[in-house]
Amino acid sequence: MKEGKKRCFVVMGFGIKTDYVNGRKLDLNKSYRLLIKPVVESKGIECLRADEITHSGSIDVQMYKELLKADLVIADLSTANPNALYELGIRHALRPYTTIVISEDKLIYPFDLNHILISKYKHLGDAIDYEEVERFRIALGNLIEEVIDKNESDSPVYTYLSSLIPPKTQQEIEDSINKTTAIEPSIHEEKGKALSLIIQEAENAVEIKEFEKARDLFQSAVLISNSNQSQRDSYLIHRLAFCTYKAAKPDLITSLYQSLELLKSINLAHTNDPETVSTAGAIEKKLYECGEGDIHLENSILFFQRSYYLLNNRYNGINLAITYVYRANSGLSTKEKERIADLVFAQRTWKRVLFLCEKDWQIILSKEKGDAALKSNSKESEELKEYYSNQKFWITVNQAESYFGLGQFDLFRFHHEEAKKIPHAVWMWESFKDQIGRLEAELKKSGHLMDPIWESSS
Repeated sequence: MKEGKKRCFVVMGFGIKTDYVNGRKLDLNKSYRLLIKPVVESKGIECLRADEITHSGSIDVQMYKELLKADLVIADLSTANPNALYELGIRHALRPYTTIVISEDKLIYPFDLNHILISKYKHLGDAIDYEEVERFRIALGNLIEEVIDKNESDSPVYTYLSSLIPPKTQQEIEDSINKTTAIEPSIHEEKGKALSLIIQEAENAVEIKEFEKARDLFQSAVLISNSNQSQRDSYLIHRLAFCTYKAAKPDLITSLYQSLELLKSINLAHTNDPETVSTAGAIEKKLYECGEGDIHLENSILFFQRSYYLLNNRYNGINLAITYVYRANSGLSTKEKERIADLVFAQRTWKRVLFLCEKDWQIILSKEKGDAALKSNSKESEELKEYYSNQKFWITVNQAESYFGLGQFDLFRFHHEEAKKIPHAVWMWESFKDQIGRLEAELKKSGHLMDPIWESSS
């Protein structure tokens, strides 16, 4: 911390988190990078989030010190993150004022917080609208100016228990914290990297397909995160599981099983987190495709069903449909009527995917049309252009695959050609072509049981 400079500690999750109530996934890093940090720093205040604290061991002591001593705390409660709620409670117990609470506007609070002023912003999930960025930056900046030098209580604890003495006025507590810090062995050692830097290095490695390096970095991030909280961070486990099987070391099959074990460590059997179960579905599907047995197909269907019904989205729907076709041709369907039933389920799912594609397409076009950031030359503009292109590509190939499965080949070819025109990464096209190839091979075996009969166009 720079001498004489005020300090803001930001309480929030990091990475992509799921709101379990409504199933929405939010990129909290973008909330921090676009909405919070630049506003705080523009006011001449140093800004720090927990994953930016440099350390080589547990950061619990440092986190508690920040909650006690920071001149300003901003708590983002989006996705009803239990750690953020807990840390906000600690701050309210330690300091009577200079705490700001914000959240994404679709958050459904898990309990009554009506007595707390909460400033809201609109998050698109993967991105944030440029005009919303500008609006909220102004609103947050004004709020910071209002509270930073005022001694008016914003803590319900000190509001209702007005005779409480804040701990910062008790020198023995300060001395106790300093003493605890002094005996931490790691404080006298060379400081390690901040968690945020490790995660960024890992994501950079993913971008250039260095999955083995990314796996090792995410493993380090998980170890650091585990030392700071009792619950494992689901975002880090998801990324570690993804990089583990993509690295395919020592071989693909082993890495897939390792990825599955990682997901089991975050309560895979009972979780309502759609990201966890859909990732498990993809891994189980790959194990079946690699010849590891029908049990993995059955598991894959169950996981994709759970995530599809939780989110009602295209990704899980398109994968659920092909696993139904797999089951129609597997030892799990022993009778012709069972095979027909699976194919009917697949057809119904493809039709639902087509409905979702039309709905999502209109939403994306509306967002893109009204997004002022696309007209600028900023980094955010380039990110948004890639975001919109990726969304439109996946919608189009989902439509193509659905029409292919339904045997409507003219519409399949139309969307196939349209997808080619949309900017996309090579791996995205390869993934689509691989899925179509597998689907065609399966439908050639059982398409005659469909109504109308599915016949290959090739």
